[in-house]
Amino acid sequence: MKAVLENRIEPQTGVAFSLERGRTLRITDLEGEQVADLIAFSLADSAEWLSSGRSIDYAGTINFTTGHVLYSNRSTAMLTIVEDTVARHDFLFSPCSAEMFERLYGFDRGHPSCFSNLASALAQHGIDSDRIPTTFNVFMNIEMAADGRVDVRPPISKAGDHFAVRAEIDLIVGLTACSAEQSNNWRFKPIGYSIF
Repeated sequence: MKAVLENRIEPQTGVAFSLERGRTLRITDLEGEQVADLIAFSLADSAEWLSSGRSIDYAGTINFTTGHVLYSNRSTAMLTIVEDTVARHDFLFSPCSAEMFERLYGFDRGHPSCFSNLASALAQHGIDSDRIPTTFNVFMNIEMAADGRVDVRPPISKAGDHFAVRAEIDLIVGLTACSAEQSNNWRFKPIGYSIF
């Protein structure tokens, strides 16, 4: 399979791009232990977006990997996971934001965040920041305790690990190299992506 696009997202930044139906997006952890926030909107109507709730409902699991389908808020199949060398991702946490950094860690609101990076990139496609839902957090490693508490742990992904999804409809995709210290084992790295 020959890539029609290969690119790199610098640490603590994000991009948005169109992904045609039938094309495959491969996300690669270039150096290891780096999360990538992924979100998608229908190209035909951006009021249709990737839904954590619908996807969890239909898969019956929070542990998504090869073969699982990710659905929209309108129950449309949007993305099918076709490759996954890690099988440890998160679809519960929202993208890190200035407010999150301030409330949880006391950081200044100027701290880079996935939410602000997605908002900036998606604005170029006419998608307002208020429409950014929970993201699919590729390579993010969370542990859930019996009492329901969730704990963010360092990613288990190593350099070269990858995750790939096939577009089931024409999409606008937002993708980041995550800006949250705890999610990335306290070191920020780039993310690679290719479209096939």
